[in-house]
Amino acid sequence: MSEIQEVNESNFETEVLNADKPVLVDFWAPWCGPCNMVAKSLEELAKDYGDRLKIVKINVDENNDLASQFEVMSIPTLKIFKNGEEVDSIMGAQPKQNIASQVDKHL
Repeated sequence: MSEIQEVNESNFETEVLNADKPVLVDFWAPWCGPCNMVAKSLEELAKDYGDRLKIVKINVDENNDLASQFEVMSIPTLKIFKNGEEVDSIMGAQPKQNIASQVDKHL
Protein backbone atom coordinates (compact mmCIF):
# COMPACT_ATOMS: atom_id res chain seq x y z
CA MET A 1 0.00 0.00 0.00
CA SER A 2 1.23 3.44 -0.88
CA GLU A 3 1.25 6.24 1.68
CA ILE A 4 0.30 9.80 0.80
CA GLN A 5 3.17 12.05 1.75
CA GLU A 6 3.49 15.79 2.29
CA VAL A 7 5.82 17.48 -0.18
CA ASN A 8 7.22 20.99 0.01
CA GLU A 9 9.44 23.30 -2.00
CA SER A 10 12.63 21.70 -0.67
CA ASN A 11 11.80 18.12 -1.74
CA PHE A 12 9.44 18.67 -4.71
CA GLU A 13 12.09 17.99 -7.34
CA THR A 14 13.21 14.75 -5.69
CA GLU A 15 9.75 13.42 -4.80
CA VAL A 16 7.79 14.53 -7.89
CA LEU A 17 9.97 15.50 -10.84
CA ASN A 18 12.52 12.71 -10.32
CA ALA A 19 9.99 10.02 -9.35
CA ASP A 20 10.24 6.66 -11.13
CA LYS A 21 6.45 6.40 -11.55
CA PRO A 22 3.54 8.77 -12.24
CA VAL A 23 2.80 11.18 -9.39
CA LEU A 24 -0.59 12.63 -8.49
CA VAL A 25 -0.05 15.97 -6.72
CA ASP A 26 -2.85 17.36 -4.56
CA PHE A 27 -2.61 21.13 -4.12
CA TRP A 28 -4.73 21.77 -1.01
CA ALA A 29 -5.12 23.69 2.25
CA PRO A 30 -6.38 22.50 5.66
CA TRP A 31 -9.23 25.06 5.73
CA CYS A 32 -10.59 23.96 2.33
CA GLY A 33 -13.76 21.84 2.69
CA PRO A 34 -13.69 20.42 -0.86
CA CYS A 35 -9.99 19.55 -0.36
CA ASN A 36 -10.92 17.41 2.64
CA MET A 37 -13.55 15.60 0.56
CA VAL A 38 -10.97 14.86 -2.15
CA ALA A 39 -8.50 13.65 0.51
CA LYS A 40 -10.76 10.70 1.34
CA SER A 41 -10.84 9.67 -2.32
CA LEU A 42 -7.06 10.01 -2.56
CA GLU A 43 -6.59 7.72 0.44
CA GLU A 44 -8.72 5.09 -1.30
CA LEU A 45 -6.84 5.59 -4.57
CA ALA A 46 -3.51 5.15 -2.77
CA LYS A 47 -4.71 1.73 -1.63
CA ASP A 48 -6.16 0.86 -5.06
CA TYR A 49 -3.06 1.78 -7.06
CA GLY A 50 -0.45 0.71 -4.54
CA ASP A 51 3.06 0.99 -5.96
CA ARG A 52 1.92 1.94 -9.49
CA LEU A 53 1.19 5.55 -8.50
CA LYS A 54 2.71 7.98 -6.02
CA ILE A 55 0.32 10.45 -4.37
CA VAL A 56 1.61 13.57 -2.64
CA LYS A 57 0.02 16.64 -1.03
CA ILE A 58 1.25 20.21 -1.21
CA ASN A 59 -0.17 22.73 1.25
CA VAL A 60 -0.57 25.89 -0.86
CA ASP A 61 -0.50 28.16 2.20
CA GLU A 62 2.98 26.89 3.09
CA ASN A 63 4.27 26.45 -0.47
CA ASN A 64 2.85 29.33 -2.47
CA ASP A 65 5.89 29.45 -4.78
CA LEU A 66 5.02 25.95 -6.04
CA ALA A 67 1.35 26.88 -6.36
CA SER A 68 2.36 29.92 -8.44
CA GLN A 69 4.86 27.97 -10.53
CA PHE A 70 2.15 25.47 -11.53
CA GLU A 71 -0.55 28.13 -11.91
CA VAL A 72 -2.83 26.77 -9.20
CA MET A 73 -5.61 29.36 -9.10
CA SER A 74 -8.10 27.46 -6.96
CA ILE A 75 -8.05 24.43 -4.71
CA PRO A 76 -8.34 21.56 -4.77
CA THR A 77 -6.25 21.19 -7.90
CA LEU A 78 -4.76 17.82 -8.76
CA LYS A 79 -1.89 17.56 -11.21
CA ILE A 80 -0.41 14.42 -12.69
CA PHE A 81 3.32 14.32 -13.39
CA LYS A 82 5.09 11.68 -15.45
CA ASN A 83 8.81 11.64 -16.26
CA GLY A 84 9.24 15.06 -14.64
CA GLU A 85 6.54 16.74 -16.73
CA GLU A 86 3.00 17.82 -15.90
CA VAL A 87 0.75 15.69 -18.12
CA ASP A 88 -2.73 16.36 -16.74
CA SER A 89 -4.69 18.57 -14.37
CA ILE A 90 -7.98 18.11 -12.51
CA MET A 91 -9.70 21.19 -11.11
CA GLY A 92 -12.11 21.19 -8.19
CA ALA A 93 -13.54 18.41 -6.07
CA GLN A 94 -14.13 15.39 -8.30
CA PRO A 95 -15.51 11.96 -7.46
CA LYS A 96 -13.00 9.16 -7.01
CA GLN A 97 -14.03 7.55 -10.35
CA ASN A 98 -13.26 10.75 -12.30
CA ILE A 99 -9.83 11.04 -10.69
CA ALA A 100 -9.11 7.36 -11.36
CA SER A 101 -10.07 7.65 -15.05
CA GLN A 102 -7.66 10.58 -15.49
CA VAL A 103 -4.87 8.70 -13.67
CA ASP A 104 -5.43 5.54 -15.73
CA LYS A 105 -4.54 7.42 -18.92
CA HIS A 106 -1.00 7.91 -17.62
CA LEU A 107 -0.19 4.51 -16.09
